[in-house]
Amino acid sequence: MTPDALLAQYGPRESMEYDVVVVGAGPGGLATAIRLMQLAAEAGREVSVCVLEKGSEPGAHILSGAIMDPRALTELIPDWQEKGAPLKQAVTRDEFLFLDPTGAKATPDFLLPDCFKNHGNYIIRLGAFVRWLAQQAEALGVEIFPGFAAAEILYTEAGAVRGVATGNMGLGKDGQPTAEFQLGMELHAKYTIFAEGSRGQLGRQLLSRFSLEAGKDPQAYGLGIKELWQVDPAKHEPGLVVHTAGWPLSDDTYGGSFLYHAEDGKVAIGLVVGLDYKNPWLSPFEEFQRFKTHPAIRKYLEGGKRIGYGARSITAGGLLSLPKLVFPGGALVGCEAGTLNASRIKGSHAAIKTGMLAAEAAFAALGQGRSADELSDYPAAFEASWLHAELLQSKNFKQWFKKGRTTATLMTGVEQWLLPKLGVRNPPWTIHRTAPDHACLEPADQHQKIAYPKPDGQLTFDRLSSVFLSSTNHDEDQPAHLTLKDASVPVNINLATYAGPEARYCPAGVYEFVGEGEQVRLQINAQNCVHCKTCDIKDPTQNIVWVAPQGGGGPNYAGM
Repeated sequence: MTPDALLAQYGPRESMEYDVVVVGAGPGGLATAIRLMQLAAEAGREVSVCVLEKGSEPGAHILSGAIMDPRALTELIPDWQEKGAPLKQAVTRDEFLFLDPTGAKATPDFLLPDCFKNHGNYIIRLGAFVRWLAQQAEALGVEIFPGFAAAEILYTEAGAVRGVATGNMGLGKDGQPTAEFQLGMELHAKYTIFAEGSRGQLGRQLLSRFSLEAGKDPQAYGLGIKELWQVDPAKHEPGLVVHTAGWPLSDDTYGGSFLYHAEDGKVAIGLVVGLDYKNPWLSPFEEFQRFKTHPAIRKYLEGGKRIGYGARSITAGGLLSLPKLVFPGGALVGCEAGTLNASRIKGSHAAIKTGMLAAEAAFAALGQGRSADELSDYPAAFEASWLHAELLQSKNFKQWFKKGRTTATLMTGVEQWLLPKLGVRNPPWTIHRTAPDHACLEPADQHQKIAYPKPDGQLTFDRLSSVFLSSTNHDEDQPAHLTLKDASVPVNINLATYAGPEARYCPAGVYEFVGEGEQVRLQINAQNCVHCKTCDIKDPTQNIVWVAPQGGGGPNYAGM
């Protein structure tokens, strides 16, 4: 049955009224909610705020390296240390390595740009931090509903956003109601803040409906793949931060790696690959496994045990790709908008800051009796903030890599090392991108096939054993949340022209071509999906559409 038919038969949906509804319990969404409640307490007013989270709990779906710059957190919760925030391991040392197949060249400290320096920052597990942040929000009176995905945007007759509806529960694979069927619920609000993270399902709709990207560079994305290891204590250096560029990626492929020595003998290791890569034979997952075999990297992992795995897209276009942040009835914050600073490989501090700014604009509007209009104070405050200044300095970072790694390395040094020493924080030139990531993929016959080695099960692994570590689970008796606009396209175009890139760019083994000859077809193993959104971004025909599954399905990252 169609959503409209379900609503006609089982409706109307129940509804709840709030001053502000926040979609997504990540750093941006929770910072929005916390700041609203703080302002209400300071003014002696009451404000009702709820947060929807599609994961089984706050932090279940969130993934990042992660190093946190505590600047925004200190503004939001000045006594975060006394309150037990899980920022336990301060960065003690930075290394930046350029890798070739067998060797590594370290950048001298005096030549390292500030964007790669992490003194004063903390190595964290973002899931643990988000769970703590959710506790702070609930203590202030915020209502958090985990396991409920916002599946539909609600509009007023005038076309302004008036809230969201959660997805229906209890639909079978055929889309028909089962005995457990339950209609979703409508949450109405004077303002709705969207904080779904990179490539949000509803955010994508808002960008199109309100033309929020008009006049902007196409957004750029990366795929981050991460593992968590328990390493040999003799090889562990708490607080060590290692970043690399170069091998195993080719010179014309944007990307880099991280290796962070956290507390308790744990090391987070990952690779980020820009999703504007050209070669359809490339597999980001296999490149990551290959990366771990480099002598400069494997020395930390040998004798250890892999205990976690995950993958997530990141929105990395920066200031030049940043959409308009507001529309009638709501706003975008954090990675939903794309405020991650790719040059620093950090986005949590930006998400917190934008959440605070959006909250302050919404609170002021509520105090004036307004609703469902544009929160113009928010983008104005953003443009006057330290975050905007930070992003302005790195505005060209991603764009330079389209001109090759050598040029990008040189110009990053100029813009992030030399110019700041001269007092210049805004590079006097601007480099634009013109093509979206999916349009960059080239036909398979223009590239040499990449032969990846088989996993050894000790240092390198396959997709399925990796997905197992992510604790990913979906109810198998539900409509597929990975949908095709045209079922013939994967074989007739993607396989014929691009050698079936779906089977390689997905880091979870969701897509595989099965059968032979005229019987070949694309099989979608939706139960493996870790919600990274890569398919929604990189599919060259934009034929795959990712939507939220029913109630709490997806990964359950523990300690990531």
